[in-house]
Amino acid sequence: MRPSILRSALPASLVVLSLVLAGCGGGDDGEKKSSGEPTAEVTPEEPATWPLTGLEAEDGQSVALDHPVVVTKIDNSPASSPQIGLSKADLVVEELVEGGITRLAAFYYSQLPGDIGPVRSMRASDIGIVSPAGGVIATSGAAAPTIERINRNKIKYFSEGGPGFYRKSGRHAPYNLFTDLEKVGKAAEDGKDERPVDYLPWGTAEDFAGGTPAPTLSAHFGSRTTNWRFENGTYTNTNSNAAEGDHFVPDTVLVLRVKVVDAGYRDPAGNFVPESKFEGTGAAQVFHNGEVVEGTWSKDKIDSPLTLATADGAELKVPAGKVWIELVPVDADNGSVTVGE
Repeated sequence: MRPSILRSALPASLVVLSLVLAGCGGGDDGEKKSSGEPTAEVTPEEPATWPLTGLEAEDGQSVALDHPVVVTKIDNSPASSPQIGLSKADLVVEELVEGGITRLAAFYYSQLPGDIGPVRSMRASDIGIVSPAGGVIATSGAAAPTIERINRNKIKYFSEGGPGFYRKSGRHAPYNLFTDLEKVGKAAEDGKDERPVDYLPWGTAEDFAGGTPAPTLSAHFGSRTTNWRFENGTYTNTNSNAAEGDHFVPDTVLVLRVKVVDAGYRDPAGNFVPESKFEGTGAAQVFHNGEVVEGTWSKDKIDSPLTLATADGAELKVPAGKVWIELVPVDADNGSVTVGE
């Protein structure tokens, strides 16, 4: 007869007795286990998060990639319509250029789509925008003074004639230059899988509290006004130039008031070329979940990460998700913000 059958046939009282005796035996081992000696605590691993959104990566997905952040300069005038590829961006910054219009610095890291544009030229403002991410720029080029300063700050850029750039048929110049960011990213690889630093001080929705109602907002840049409306849990750019179904839909709109100075040269039409100074400190407004929190922003150096504080000086975090940053001139003649109730 097999042992397992013998065990099952033992009387229940005998089984109980054997368990009691087993518990009484081996006292020395029991004393050692309760000796009070400290045991090593296991610290749970922090979840891997994307640097431009603060969102957790999927299981097994690495956030340390071989390519750097790729910032693409995209035209934002009506002539750029329809913009292609904005929905794939992780983060977008809107900046003032000459004539009171704006351009977009669209940040790509978690994915590099193959069709982005129309691609336009860099400005000196991009140095402070791109440097904290350690990114490269996809651009049509720039004025000689800007290129000199970009090179001096050791920012790598890719332009027409480089990997991925092409002219799209059916559009007229200069609004027909597009690029394949997969090819740009491949050309920017350096053989090192590294995660860029967080672009913003990321938090959770629970960190965002005490805001006042702000169902709409408008960022005024002079000739360009960008309008936002909160609906269905996100913000909608009601006058976007993006293609249908290809809009960038942010969870948060971050307005930063910046000083604007003369970039030191004129454009071909003789217009003043502005430079947004994205360092120092200024007023900030964080729009999330249909509310706004007022505070300040600071950036010690041009390549420093951004920090935010509430009006009373407490740390202010941005809920993880997609963010659109408005760099609105602090000068009332060139910029202002209107908040609807």
